[in-house]
Amino acid sequence: MERASQITFFLLLIIHSGIAQNATTSGADEFPVGVILNLESLRGKMARTSILMALEDFYTAHRNYSPKVVLHIRDSKSNSIEAASAALDLLENYSVQVIIGPQTSSQAAFVSDLGNKSQVPVISFTATSPSLYSGSLPYFVRATLSDSTQVNSIASLIKAYGWRQVVPIYEETDYGRGVIPHLIDALQEIDVRVPYRSVIPLSATTEQITKELYKLLTMQTRVFLVHMSPDLASILFTMAKEVGMMKKGFVWIMTDGLTNVIDSTNPSVMEAMNGVLGVKFYTPKSEELDNFTIRWNRRLQIDNPNDPPLKLSIFELWGYDTIWAVAQAVENLGIKNKTSFQKPAVARNMTSLGTSVYGPDLLKTILQYKFRGLSGHFDLSGRQLQASTFQIINVVDKGWKEIGFWTAENGISRRLYHGESMTRHSGLASDLNPVIWPGKSTEVPRGWEAAVNRKKLRVGVHVSVYPQFMTSGKDPITGATKAEGLSIDVFEEAVKRLPYALPYEYVAFGTTNDTSTGGYDDFVYQVYLKKYDIAIGDITISENRMSYVDFTLPYTESGVAMVVPAKSSRTNNTWIFVEPLSRDLWLGSIILLFYTWVVLWLLEFLGNNTNILGEVPRKLGIMTFFSLFGDKDRVERLLSRIVLIVWRGLCRMHSWFLRRENIGTTQFRRIEDQDL
Repeated sequence: MERASQITFFLLLIIHSGIAQNATTSGADEFPVGVILNLESLRGKMARTSILMALEDFYTAHRNYSPKVVLHIRDSKSNSIEAASAALDLLENYSVQVIIGPQTSSQAAFVSDLGNKSQVPVISFTATSPSLYSGSLPYFVRATLSDSTQVNSIASLIKAYGWRQVVPIYEETDYGRGVIPHLIDALQEIDVRVPYRSVIPLSATTEQITKELYKLLTMQTRVFLVHMSPDLASILFTMAKEVGMMKKGFVWIMTDGLTNVIDSTNPSVMEAMNGVLGVKFYTPKSEELDNFTIRWNRRLQIDNPNDPPLKLSIFELWGYDTIWAVAQAVENLGIKNKTSFQKPAVARNMTSLGTSVYGPDLLKTILQYKFRGLSGHFDLSGRQLQASTFQIINVVDKGWKEIGFWTAENGISRRLYHGESMTRHSGLASDLNPVIWPGKSTEVPRGWEAAVNRKKLRVGVHVSVYPQFMTSGKDPITGATKAEGLSIDVFEEAVKRLPYALPYEYVAFGTTNDTSTGGYDDFVYQVYLKKYDIAIGDITISENRMSYVDFTLPYTESGVAMVVPAKSSRTNNTWIFVEPLSRDLWLGSIILLFYTWVVLWLLEFLGNNTNILGEVPRKLGIMTFFSLFGDKDRVERLLSRIVLIVWRGLCRMHSWFLRRENIGTTQFRRIEDQDL
């Protein structure tokens, strides 16, 4: 590619060497600036109107500035060679100090190489491909956004709705290919796969596009990301509606190259695009912008009376602000010397193309100038504009509605926070306004459908000794293998929770030519032999089997346990003897002891037992002794002895319970082996 461009430049230089003149100087009050646009396209005509109005407005506001910028506009005719030829003409015959344009990324690559050779800044407000790297093109300035700046907003939108696979559809140009590596990286960070890339040539016919769409229909992914020129996208969406891909269940997302010009899209195409989502650069509203829009619409109709009415887009605003930046830089630089180009002493490559005297300083001044323009904050210090906010829209009927915003600081949100403090949103679809999806559905598409021609997963099953885990057999009508049981329930539930379709079929163990003995080892070995894709059942995980197959995590316990001694940390606790019984049980025992004491004392007191007579301390000691030790020889009444017999039985049960609970220094714990 690089060698081909060098050959092209060499041929162009030969062509122009015959008409090249000596260094041309401009008048004292003129500063030549070249403009290269595709004047055959509507977008080129719209940009031309904006640029001319910008120059008029600038010098209306600054009448005393000198020298004044003079524009030399050339038509690229939508061709890279023509764009490079126009640049050579402007450099050699008009000694332009700045080139504004061209429109496409491929044209900008050619012209920027000439700008590097002549040290003339090339400023494009429409070339968005990330392949135009400023490190290799030091005199190229992007007065627009790189396509790579939007990939994080697109990834956040995809993540919010939980889609796990996306198919990009892009044109086969530098513009189409440039964003794909950045997009893939952003999607990989959120664990989203790109199973297929659909590349559409610029010269593709409707039949070729239809064939590609039918190919996409055979796949399971239903989320499509469109990145192409508006003309090609119009054909794509129209054909997508015809083949039935704009109905319920499909998801279409546009990049900002399409969404930024959505207002100028043909109404019939807009109708075919119903339900499409898109991200676009957010332009803050202002009174100056409203007034300019009115004047621009009137001027566009005057300049192009035979063209249909068109609406202003962000690209025209960037073109307007670019002229202001260049004109102000010329004034700030204070150019007085008439000599603008230095010609080489000996012409190389048969041309007299020299280097600009003001180019390096002019480039530096343009990069340093920052201001508030019609498009918002205009800052080219990084050799390109930086986006802070993207607007997320939903195409509805023949227009669109806003569903939210994306910023690097806050992610996606329903409304824009202008300098307000807020917590970062969850990044879920609930943070956005409701969407009308294709087919006028309000239900969020799941993003996939069962593939038509996809190979089914072969799932090996067998008859288990324990039918609760698995049973299998043949369906008497269809002849297909059926299986049921706990293992089957776990597998089918896992399949249901996958974010994509997984067609599968059961294959009964022993029905194929597996030359097996019917054991579990042979059943598992069929996976290694690739006769099954997976095997499910009550299969024990063993070291031998793990050497040739992989197992999932266990989903049930085997029941195998091992008891091992464990030293307790409570061995030295003085009150450990109270731990076997709860507090309520200890309290109940004390109350029962007191109750027994009172009953014995009353019975013996009524029987005039001399052992309980005397001082109060003596009475308390004797009755406590009776209650604790059950000394029936010192009690006289029969009822008292019956009470003591019952009490002694209760005490022995209590002692047996304490011994059973083992409050010694050694305890045991159970180690379970989850085998399945």
